[in-house]
Amino acid sequence: MKLQITWFVLWAVLWAVYFMLDGFVLGTGMLSGFLGKNETEKRMLLRSVGPVWNGNEVWLLTAGGATFAAFPTTYALMFSYLYTALLLLLVALIIRGVAVEFREKADMLAWKSTCDKAIVLSSFIPALLFGVAFGNIFSGLPMDQNGYHGSLFSLLNPYGLLTGVLFVLMFAVHGALYDAVKTGGNLSRRAGKTAGLLWFPLLAVAVIFLGYTHFATRLYDNYLASPVLLPIPAVAVGSLLGIRYFIARGAMLRAFAASCLVILFVTFTGVAGLFPNLIPSSIDPAFSLTIYNSSSSPYTLAIMTVVALIFVPIVIGYKIWVYRIFRNRIEEKDVLSESEAYGA
Repeated sequence: MKLQITWFVLWAVLWAVYFMLDGFVLGTGMLSGFLGKNETEKRMLLRSVGPVWNGNEVWLLTAGGATFAAFPTTYALMFSYLYTALLLLLVALIIRGVAVEFREKADMLAWKSTCDKAIVLSSFIPALLFGVAFGNIFSGLPMDQNGYHGSLFSLLNPYGLLTGVLFVLMFAVHGALYDAVKTGGNLSRRAGKTAGLLWFPLLAVAVIFLGYTHFATRLYDNYLASPVLLPIPAVAVGSLLGIRYFIARGAMLRAFAASCLVILFVTFTGVAGLFPNLIPSSIDPAFSLTIYNSSSSPYTLAIMTVVALIFVPIVIGYKIWVYRIFRNRIEEKDVLSESEAYGA
């Protein structure tokens, strides 16, 4: 039982860290068509995420791999029930990677314009789909002993779409703050202003989400039963307000740090409310997939725990090293000098 709880916590951490890291990449991609006013600024945006975006995907793979190894029944049924949505998500992530990496391979205006549109769309779709998927998991899927009684369109219910919009806005603010910190000049100022403007609809959607969650889910049951969990959503709310506080004072790095906490603790809030469920049933709780009825054997979990204790710190150390190496701001003169060096 302790190993199952341990892997539930690790599962939550992996998803939260992925959303925190890839969230600013998705946000940058969504906003790139608006923030990048010319070719130089578009290159600055791509250079700001270029060294790190594919490394961030490691956390997505690890989260998926942890689900497969620790909770194989949940993995199998989730990828069966949500197959179409997850396939669309995968295609969008592939298109994003191709567009980011191949945009500069040809100097044709039409090619670059196509890649720019692809980056915007393939960043928006994953952000929306992640939110829709987790919104439906929070509220429960219509499943019983005969399987799943839903479709792709049934996932597009009001609560699922609301959660999708919440994720889109969280990632957009996150990306704008990252760009404000990572770039210089007019682009940085424009990104900071955009983050400040987007914060207001994010706050409004977050308030509606918290209220709607009371009626659409049973996430609050765990918090009422165990008040010790209440600091988790409290940190999320406090960090959201902190974003605005730091933006107003021009402290963009602190605002970005607050945004990181928002994404982490919004994820933790949802997952803590789910416990011990992984995918609750909206038909009958007896058919819910939990950490107990869908986990691997204790021996498998024990081996995985040893592997995680060895390799997760290595991955964390690698990510810290990468972000330290590429910690400098991207200035306009750097992109211009690079273009001159390559004859662009």
